[in-house]
Amino acid sequence: MIKNSFKTILFTLSIAILPFLVNGQASIAEGKTLFKNQCGSCHAKNMKSKATGPALGGAVERWTADYPIEDLYSWIRNSQALVQSGHPRANALYNEWNKSVMTAFPTLTDDNIASVLMYIDDVYVNGGKTVPTGGGEAVATAKKSTPAWLYYALFAFLGLLALILARITSNLNYIAATKEGVEGYARKTLWQTLTSKSVIGFGLFVAVLLGGYTTVNNATALGRQEGYAPEQPIKFSHATHAGLNKIDCQYCHDGARRSKHSVIPAANTCMNCHRAITVGSKHGTAELTKIFASIGFNPTNNSYIDNYDDLSTEEVKEIYTKWIADSYLEAEGVDELDNEGERLVAEQWDGIFNSLTNDQKKKVQGPIEWVRIHNLPDHVYFNHAQHVTVGKLECQQCHGAVEEMEVLQQHAPLSMGWCINCHRQTEVQFADNEYYNSYAKYHEELNRRERSAVTVEDIGGLECQKCHY
Repeated sequence: MIKNSFKTILFTLSIAILPFLVNGQASIAEGKTLFKNQCGSCHAKNMKSKATGPALGGAVERWTADYPIEDLYSWIRNSQALVQSGHPRANALYNEWNKSVMTAFPTLTDDNIASVLMYIDDVYVNGGKTVPTGGGEAVATAKKSTPAWLYYALFAFLGLLALILARITSNLNYIAATKEGVEGYARKTLWQTLTSKSVIGFGLFVAVLLGGYTTVNNATALGRQEGYAPEQPIKFSHATHAGLNKIDCQYCHDGARRSKHSVIPAANTCMNCHRAITVGSKHGTAELTKIFASIGFNPTNNSYIDNYDDLSTEEVKEIYTKWIADSYLEAEGVDELDNEGERLVAEQWDGIFNSLTNDQKKKVQGPIEWVRIHNLPDHVYFNHAQHVTVGKLECQQCHGAVEEMEVLQQHAPLSMGWCINCHRQTEVQFADNEYYNSYAKYHEELNRRERSAVTVEDIGGLECQKCHY
């Protein structure tokens, strides 16, 4: 008789369908995540501008004009292998970009690469809007991904095949038992087959597999909150300050050049400018008065309030509602508050009180409690000064184009893979940088032109203890 055959069938089929359980179809959403994690540190996110690497918009059309799409996939997975093979397009790109080595991504599947190309085309053509079904020739050219229903159909077929083979095995065992004269041997019913140890064991195996896959994915994504843009107690616009008025990031975040933390600017930093600028260009008195109320500055007489912490909420309210009312009267050119003025004063005071107080902080007086956006795990060490002062990185490389953000949001995933890729790709600026004088070997190799650059990886940027201590 055939023994343990169904268990063998199930195990074999489980190995066959494993790739389909852990592999999805190409999608713009997946491409966006992959681009941010793998490509965003070197390529401009608008797909039209040059950055550390070339603009990616229209890459599919440029490659497929002279070479098959498979060559582009090979370039993305391992550009140096394609260069060394003598591929004309690969060598032209390599030389055009001063022989900068692109990070290899050997683990990317065809669907992964197709997703990235779909996202690139979506941003390049549609400005980041999801491409509707049937849209975008470049998307269609990039890679025709396998429809999801085909995976489900294949899975159903394999399951049906397993049942058919199980029934055949049961019949063969019955025939063999009959020929051997075994008494009392009966064919297994379909229910007995489905509730057998083999099927239950297989079900547990699939459950563990999918559960483990989901757990690992969720754990990997923990804390990665690209696009997180919480509402802050004060509507502070980086677009106005860093963009329109060209205020340097390190004027407010002065810790970035000299310490581990960039620091959240205290209200007295704001007052360096806003003692003179007391009415905002966008929100008028609504937001700036919150700063004044937190620190105890009376804009009516341009002075700080004595014993401000000892004042009651009603006394504080009287000071700042008078300021708001006076500003309204001056702006409108009237002598008395009308209904609109009274509504404005009441509304702005409620905004001040609600923004500067909470269950723990009962009084308006005191620090502004900003909502933290960028947050690394406790076991990760990151030093702003090392990157800003020594590495001479621009803030935008990690935080994105903050000068364009009306509401600040997290730009990068801040994941381990994202940091490692940056360390592999980023060239150390050795010239006129005393910090790197001790690396005599690399200075000599650069002078002899034995190497064209030194990356962070070369000087130990991938050593575990550098970030985990």
